[in-house]
Amino acid sequence: MIHLSELLDPGLPSDLWKLVKQCGVDDVVALLEGGEQQRSWPGQYESSSTEPWSRTGLEKVIGRFAEHGLRVIAFEDTPPMDAVRLGLPEGEEQLHRIHEQIRAMGELGVGVLCYNWMALSGWGRTDTAIPDRGGALVTGFRLADADREPPAVAPGEVTAEQLWNGLHAFLDATLPVAEEAGVKLSLHPDDPPLPAVRGIPRIVSSLDSYRRILAAHPSPSNCITFCQGNFRLMTTDLPATIREFLPHIAFVHLRDVQGTPEDFTETFHDIGPTDLAACMRIYQEGGFDGPMRPDHVPTMHGESNERPGYATLGRLFALGYIRGLQHGVGGKP
Repeated sequence: MIHLSELLDPGLPSDLWKLVKQCGVDDVVALLEGGEQQRSWPGQYESSSTEPWSRTGLEKVIGRFAEHGLRVIAFEDTPPMDAVRLGLPEGEEQLHRIHEQIRAMGELGVGVLCYNWMALSGWGRTDTAIPDRGGALVTGFRLADADREPPAVAPGEVTAEQLWNGLHAFLDATLPVAEEAGVKLSLHPDDPPLPAVRGIPRIVSSLDSYRRILAAHPSPSNCITFCQGNFRLMTTDLPATIREFLPHIAFVHLRDVQGTPEDFTETFHDIGPTDLAACMRIYQEGGFDGPMRPDHVPTMHGESNERPGYATLGRLFALGYIRGLQHGVGGKP
């Protein structure tokens, strides 16, 4: 069953919590208090003496949402893990925290953990206020603009081989923990999916990369976050790609982009180049069972662009559009 969901931070309840509930969304993809994603999600968090990745920390987040009739179905956040990605000695403590989070998620019945392998960075954009339909603002990326910025690391300081070694070591150590806990590790693609950005290699940036990862680590817990915007930039046939990877997809970011990996912009869900109805039909007929949420939506009239891609009105528009796609392919909940 497709679980239409929304990404919410665990700070104090906001109007968005009520609005998504009014849109018929009961399932939440949550961030951690003090997790890795806070670097791109500024906000107010209550101070806590507990580790956010611990069972106590997760229970606090889950309980806060439950008080508002919302169920946490996935976490899209981990403790900081760059040392794990880079294979550094201090990665041992970071790995211990991630394993603690996975075990706690299993005990609490949250079965999907989204993570990424973008070392020293997150999703990259060179412009977060590009005018689109009716003056709405969307985000975009131009490699030529990114290349004008100073390199983020010294040449050769981080290598693709280092990241591959780190990923293989992480999966070797973590998949048994996830399997025992009943949690799916859902790997998000690099955004943008390029071999390198500002001197930092990116290895989860092609269909062949995912084929390599799945073949090297066969496990029911070795899964994919199918972020359609990124996969759309990796292939000219997104529906066929969904069919190929569907058995391994645990989580879907339903969004669209136009352009190429080197030069693209986000789009409204209803005007992008992808046949989203065809994609939804494949998920529905293929029996996809997991969270699906909109991502990187336009900022619309009257809204602050403080959080590009995550303003409220664009999310509500996207939720309604995705629900309509579900109904249109016979997947009415």
